[in-house]
Amino acid sequence: MSAALTAPLVLEQQVDGWRLLLSGDWSLTALPNIEAQLKSLPAELHGILVCDWTQAQAPGIGPAWALLRRLAEACDGAQHPDVRHTGNPPHFLELLQKLHVDRHSAYTTPEPPTLERLVGKLGKWAVLQGRHGRGVIVFLGRIAAVIGEIFPRPRALRISSLARHIYETGITAIPIVSLIAFLISVIVAYLGAQQLARFGADIFVVDLVTIATLREMGVLLTAIIVAGRSGSAFAAEIGVMQLNEETDALRAMGMNPIELLVVPRVLALIIVLPLLTVIADAMGLAGGGLLSLINLHIPLPQFMARLRESLSPTTFWSGLVKAPVFAILIAMVGTYRGMQVRDSARELGRLTTVAVVQSIFMVILADALFAVLFVQIHF
Repeated sequence: MSAALTAPLVLEQQVDGWRLLLSGDWSLTALPNIEAQLKSLPAELHGILVCDWTQAQAPGIGPAWALLRRLAEACDGAQHPDVRHTGNPPHFLELLQKLHVDRHSAYTTPEPPTLERLVGKLGKWAVLQGRHGRGVIVFLGRIAAVIGEIFPRPRALRISSLARHIYETGITAIPIVSLIAFLISVIVAYLGAQQLARFGADIFVVDLVTIATLREMGVLLTAIIVAGRSGSAFAAEIGVMQLNEETDALRAMGMNPIELLVVPRVLALIIVLPLLTVIADAMGLAGGGLLSLINLHIPLPQFMARLRESLSPTTFWSGLVKAPVFAILIAMVGTYRGMQVRDSARELGRLTTVAVVQSIFMVILADALFAVLFVQIHF
């Protein structure tokens, strides 16, 4: 049996399938006629389909793409039809076939989730998190080992690098930390005054601002701001050095990148964050005192007297003791993600974002654990 179509297509049935003879003009100008001919092909073609390009003249990309698209629909509706090309097909045909397969697979409906797939994804996620956890522990151990080797050798502490990082992470952060702490305390005092005024307990606004600022808000806001500023800077700086192979050059010269790049940043943040916390506490109390004076007409001497009454021996220290722990978490996450950067600037941006998000998450998690601990030990 044979189905003869008007040139440029002739479809012939053979023993093991079909043979499609391509003849005449196959340039872009003949595309409308070719598309009309392709619509005349049978709805389904079984077996092997051989396209013979021997008599095709000046084949173009447009007609060849239209042919591939129509054959994909006609050959049993298969995603990858068994189509073969003979007779010196155009050189771009292989590329078009790959593009057609990729385009078709991009719009395929995803397979419905099953219990087996869900368990497999959960297992892969657990293994990946285990590897990340082991990597963090190894990284922390390397930092501790380097610090242990540095203190017996004061010259290895690299005071100039430590001073630079103290300036960049601490002194330059004072304005934004002070402003945020001041404004947040004003907001807390204003909202507290609105609620306490209903009970005639305006004076307890001082207690609210004092305890909230010294125990929680001062150190927590400072840590979040430092995580956004310094944590991202650590990851970006070390990540760029990874991309430029500067860390590999340090290793080739016999230097330890952990000692040169990581330890100064960690020590600088441990020194800086408690000092920034004290500044944030002072600005927070100043904001609460200012709002109490303007809105509640509480004079400064009365505010200071009530402040001293509301303080317990551990109120200030319960906030300050968190600062070094938060500093270690922020510095370690930022430098660890920076050392993970490989291959591309896109990976640098992704890991910098991950460093900021994980730093803030770890700070809040640690703060929650401290809150539970302090309740248990009545601190």
